[in-house]
Amino acid sequence: MKLLNYTTAYFSAILLFALTLFTVIFYFQMLDEIYDSLDDGLENQKILVINKAKKDPTALLKKEFEDGYYTIHPTTFSEIEHAKDSYRDTLMYMLNEKDFEPVRLLETAFEQDGNYYKLKVITSMVEEDDLIEDLLYSILWLYLGLIFVILLLNNWILKRLWKPFYSLLANLKTFRIEEEQAFHFEKTKVEEFQLLNTQVEKLLQKSTESFRSQKQFIENASHELQTPLAISINQLELFLEKEELSEENLEKLASVLENLERMTRLNQALLLLSKIDNKQFVEEESVSINTIIEQIALDFSDYAEHRNIKIELTSKASIAIAMNKDLAVILFTNLIKNAVVHAKENSTINIFIEYQKVTITNEAKHKQLDKNKLFKRFYKVNTHKNSTGLGLPITKAIADKYDFELNYTYLSKHIFSLKFN
Repeated sequence: MKLLNYTTAYFSAILLFALTLFTVIFYFQMLDEIYDSLDDGLENQKILVINKAKKDPTALLKKEFEDGYYTIHPTTFSEIEHAKDSYRDTLMYMLNEKDFEPVRLLETAFEQDGNYYKLKVITSMVEEDDLIEDLLYSILWLYLGLIFVILLLNNWILKRLWKPFYSLLANLKTFRIEEEQAFHFEKTKVEEFQLLNTQVEKLLQKSTESFRSQKQFIENASHELQTPLAISINQLELFLEKEELSEENLEKLASVLENLERMTRLNQALLLLSKIDNKQFVEEESVSINTIIEQIALDFSDYAEHRNIKIELTSKASIAIAMNKDLAVILFTNLIKNAVVHAKENSTINIFIEYQKVTITNEAKHKQLDKNKLFKRFYKVNTHKNSTGLGLPITKAIADKYDFELNYTYLSKHIFSLKFN
């Protein structure tokens, strides 16, 4: 959820709570004012009735509400000695509504010419259910109106205020440190955004400098290692050609030469991993996966035949992926090489090319591999002297770079599958 939507959601929840609380308080305050107004009116009507009775004694004969808004009944002093004006709500049948409706009733007593009378005065009042319904609809429309205003503010004013922030996010999303591209910061008068831009600029400068230093160090270190290794290997090969060396010395020199060659492969593999991690393979093109796999399978066919291993390729679909071609070759070379090297003799390696998926299966002497360690660097299934333990980690790094899904399963055979998203 976007920040502005979070703001709207919180505003809406707080506003709903505040309006609900306000409605309850307002409802009771309004009822109190209504009752106060009605009671004042009843008090005034009481005075008018008493004054009318003094001028017109026939008013004392009104005993039912059918003839008006008050009734008068004779009583004794003992019954009204401690009587006070009392107000209460009651129901009365209304002819116009044809139903019982709420009324406000004042019950009091007065004395006239030595006689005592009970007086009841009524007045119509607002029905509470109607009042609640009207108030509910009013508050609901008010709430919806306020939410509309908040949305309008978010999409107009707040979006303009947050524009530098969203501009920064958009630039960060497209920024590639390996391309060493310039970073644009939008000017703003907001102090917090200015501080954010300043800190991000410092961070990017430091990261870019670190990337350059790391890249240069890896290239220099690899070059400095590769050169003496190549010289040492050449000198040892020349030395081995001399016939005066004993068989024992020849074996020792061959072992040294083998270790130097392994160091060379290890150095090249580590350099490749570093380049992949640092995203130095930026050139991309549409790569035919079918063509690459066919060529790699053909390249390994002689070695596979030497071990009586058959490579069967089944293509059910054509796959073209936008990626670096060199990395595509390395990716499938490692997977197919891994299958060929570890496959049993006199077995078959199956390569299936389906829609957006490539699966490679083989039988091996060892059983199920450890999924948690399989793609870790320097993890080896066996002690093969030529293995660097970096083939599958390199494959995994390439897959992660392009968001490919690389999986391993074991169902009496080792199965590596690669899904293209």
